[in-house]
Amino acid sequence: MALTKNQKRLRIKSRIRKVVSGTESRPRLAVFRSNKEIYAQVVDDVTGKTLASASSRDKDISSAKGTKTDIAALVGKSVAEKALKSGIEAIAFDRGGYQYHGRVKSLAEGAREGGLKF
Repeated sequence: MALTKNQKRLRIKSRIRKVVSGTESRPRLAVFRSNKEIYAQVVDDVTGKTLASASSRDKDISSAKGTKTDIAALVGKSVAEKALKSGIEAIAFDRGGYQYHGRVKSLAEGAREGGLKF
């Protein structure tokens, strides 16, 4: 039985999550990418709480013009800004089973520019 594209991604995601987990000192930056939008959240897996989040649907970002890759970079900067405000400087990057390429890479580089350390 052939796996769908999403089933393959979820299998890869579970392999990544075995290794990458967020602690209080180094939370996890989780990325979800749909065909239209991109979402990022900083998660402390010990307590199960989201510490900061940003998405392409936020008011300040959704009004921005540009390609989906440009907008992903803005989301990265926005989540970095919110994380720094709440005292988070270092994170573990969780690409969510997506290739580190295109929008996911752009978001990560935006977060680095925003001041987060991977």
